[in-house]
Amino acid sequence: MIHNKRQIIWSVLQVLLILSIVGCQSLKAGPVEEEAYILEKGIMFGKGGDAELKLDLVRPARGKGPFPALVFIFGGWWKTGHRTLYYPDFIEAAKRGYVGVTVDYRLTSVRKNGKVKYPFPAQVHDVKCAVRWLRANAEKYKIDPNRIGALGWSAGGHLALMLGLTDSSHRLEGECGNLEFSSRVQAVVNFAGPTELISLYHAPMASIYELVSLLGGSPEEVPEQYKAASPFTYVSKNDPPVLTIHGDWDTTIPLQQAELLHAKMKEAGAPHTLIIKKETGHPLYGLWNPYEDYPVWDFFDRHLKGDE
Repeated sequence: MIHNKRQIIWSVLQVLLILSIVGCQSLKAGPVEEEAYILEKGIMFGKGGDAELKLDLVRPARGKGPFPALVFIFGGWWKTGHRTLYYPDFIEAAKRGYVGVTVDYRLTSVRKNGKVKYPFPAQVHDVKCAVRWLRANAEKYKIDPNRIGALGWSAGGHLALMLGLTDSSHRLEGECGNLEFSSRVQAVVNFAGPTELISLYHAPMASIYELVSLLGGSPEEVPEQYKAASPFTYVSKNDPPVLTIHGDWDTTIPLQQAELLHAKMKEAGAPHTLIIKKETGHPLYGLWNPYEDYPVWDFFDRHLKGDE
């Protein structure tokens, strides 16, 4: 009987102890988390045809700013995905002193009368529209319009590169709005993104259907579309710094895509760093794990904050 009472008392004490620990942790973690950043969801930044384009924005809760900004772009062969795929990564940006923005863009999976409703260059138009919107609203969100970077994985890496390597002279701006502002960014991180689409089409394990959906045909049928959609086409000595991270086991977007861009940028005298991850495929798991030693934050800090 006494033993049972002791067991009951000990069980109650354990429960109370756990509750007190959880309560203390909540008191400590809650306000800190809330004070660290301000998150706004579902902001409409423009319209692409009849499609509303939205973004989520997170910014530091403390500090006068203006802060550098990072545009996060999801991948998925330009046909699938959503801006929330970069949670909680873009939240980390605010904790590190950036305004983080994750954007949607029109997808090739949307069909009308059996045809792709939003082929290239709709996707480029949309992410460019987002950058111009940021500059137009820089004062409101404490953004430094001269310090904007972009990053993305796979198709998102491709679009991030297009933001860094093209400007209004390339006629890829679209008509989404704020055309008086530049859509070019000052630094790019490209995770395994396509760079030269003709060679990608002819790669051994190429997803030909996705390229045809995006561009309207094969390279033989629409060569100018493939050229216009390739970041490789626009490389010049005036390009901003680019960091490319690619796995050597990638069969979806072969390593050759990264190597082609690296060689072209080096030839042009443009700043490009290529990191090849050994025994790594297309997903590049762990790139944003804070316990892993990846140089992404160092890269942006150096080029957008001036940190050495």
